[in-house]
Amino acid sequence: MEPTGRHLILDFWGCDAAALNDAPALEAALVRAAEAADGHILRRVVHAFAPQGVTGLLLLAESHLSIHTWPERGYAAIDFYTCGTADPSRAEAPLAEALRPAHIARQLIVRGVR
Repeated sequence: MEPTGRHLILDFWGCDAAALNDAPALEAALVRAAEAADGHILRRVVHAFAPQGVTGLLLLAESHLSIHTWPERGYAAIDFYTCGTADPSRAEAPLAEALRPAHIARQLIVRGVR
């Protein structure tokens, strides 16, 4: 049975707090990441929290790309689920370029296989 999708989970540690709190820059980085993976954006939602932190979500024809940030911890949680020909692994470089993490933990899960 063919898998239905791939699910990339990234933990970025040691990021600059200002970068993690910059909603417009994070949205632009998500768009670059989706485009690098050959994802097709249907909708964008980005919310800046007070006093800090951002959640961003791109709804894609191929599924979704999301980020949740904790500037006070220098941490970003990134979740990219894709189906079809989109390749979530190609999204890591644009996101790392934007956030410059000191450490990256990654998991790639193949979904929909028994």
